[in-house]
Amino acid sequence: MVSPGSFSPETHWYPKALNATIHPLVSFFLNLAPERIVNRYCHLNPKTDRVKLLELLRYECKHFLWSGADLIHATTAEGRRRMVVIENNSCPSGQKSMPLLDDHEEEGGYRRLVERTFLPYVNKRSGGSRINGKLAVIYDKNAMEATGYAEVIADVFDEEVLLITDYDDAPTRNLKLEDQQLWARHNEEWVPLRAAFRYLTQRPWTRLPITCRTRILNPISACLAGGRNKLVAAKAYDFFNGELAGSGLRIHAPETIRDVAKEEIPLWIARWGGQAVVKIPYSNAGQGVFTITNERELEAFMAMETSYDRFIVQSLIGNYQWSSAGAAGRFFHVGTVPDKQGNTYVCDVRMMVSSTPKGIRPLACYSRRARAPLADELTDGTDSWAILGTNLSEKLGDNQWTSDVSRLLLMDRRDFNRLGIGIDDLIEAYIQTVLSTIAIDKMAAQLFTKKGKFSMRLFRSLNDDAALLSEILS
Repeated sequence: MVSPGSFSPETHWYPKALNATIHPLVSFFLNLAPERIVNRYCHLNPKTDRVKLLELLRYECKHFLWSGADLIHATTAEGRRRMVVIENNSCPSGQKSMPLLDDHEEEGGYRRLVERTFLPYVNKRSGGSRINGKLAVIYDKNAMEATGYAEVIADVFDEEVLLITDYDDAPTRNLKLEDQQLWARHNEEWVPLRAAFRYLTQRPWTRLPITCRTRILNPISACLAGGRNKLVAAKAYDFFNGELAGSGLRIHAPETIRDVAKEEIPLWIARWGGQAVVKIPYSNAGQGVFTITNERELEAFMAMETSYDRFIVQSLIGNYQWSSAGAAGRFFHVGTVPDKQGNTYVCDVRMMVSSTPKGIRPLACYSRRARAPLADELTDGTDSWAILGTNLSEKLGDNQWTSDVSRLLLMDRRDFNRLGIGIDDLIEAYIQTVLSTIAIDKMAAQLFTKKGKFSMRLFRSLNDDAALLSEILS
């Protein structure tokens, strides 16, 4: 149980970020009004529909209210740069890595998310009757941020908040559904919940229902529609890109082959010249992603035992000499500014946003670099994941995680300069995050019938993976 007035900044930020000073350019970006962002973007992209872009930035999500996209700064040999969406995550991490936007606001982005998004979501009127119960934060990893959100929610709502852990492989459950309302086990007693802030990231559909009367941020529908499902996300992006045709806007993602059986994977990799990325669509935190650049890596993947029936295969963005040549050309990493040894590292940008009554607004951003420098050429013994993998999470064992903070790059006065990006790249990253968030939100809405029931029949047609379907809590 968390009580109001218990927030302590020292426990909710990495030490590296706690006393960091935000870079002035990043602060300027985060304070830009949507109209100024649109004016700048359309000035540089004159074929963009200005009215449409402003409408999208003012979009209010119904399902996917809180997201964090991972983007790569890529270019072609001709200098055609773009921010490429690798994935968009439901319930993303990032607050513990974000310097304070205002020094006097000690709760930082934790409070902005709770006040802008969670508070209006909980208090929003709907056709059904209001239910009574406690507020809770439910999590399975990242206790540093989960407890931070719990303490801020207690302050904002001025009431005690339950802090509940629930793991997907735990022998006993701390959550249950009764009369279509979510209940949590606290001090060996079951307590009804009127709303829950969710930080369940590992197969959340095994523990939470798709629909219930308890308000859950984010709901499971957002995860199945693409927030924790890369296969359906790829389809959502394609559908939304079709809707955006003629507007000058488009979600930029790697070329993706969906619904791939394991036996087909070598054929698709050969199509791209032997370089590709294979993903288990329902994993996260860097798990289930395999970069393939040689026969040894392909053979190692094919020898693995996997639980699911369907995969996605994507074009690989590496160095110019060893990137996949897709339909849009050969993109490669811009990477960090070379260090004193002349090394450039692959890095990504995590852009966290949330839906508010005034539109989708940025909350936080940070970057991560790979362990090994970007090589000009690869050998058969090269570990491509060390060069391309940027995720900081490292799994130690069952329900045990740590983070390699040495590779974290903050948006502060020191680290930001190493990224080699500017205000226009941040604007592009934000717009790509907004577009991919809306695409997934629209997909989630399509999965419900006019009577408000989740259409498992439609979902199965989009994602016919028996192993996944068997996991979904009915």
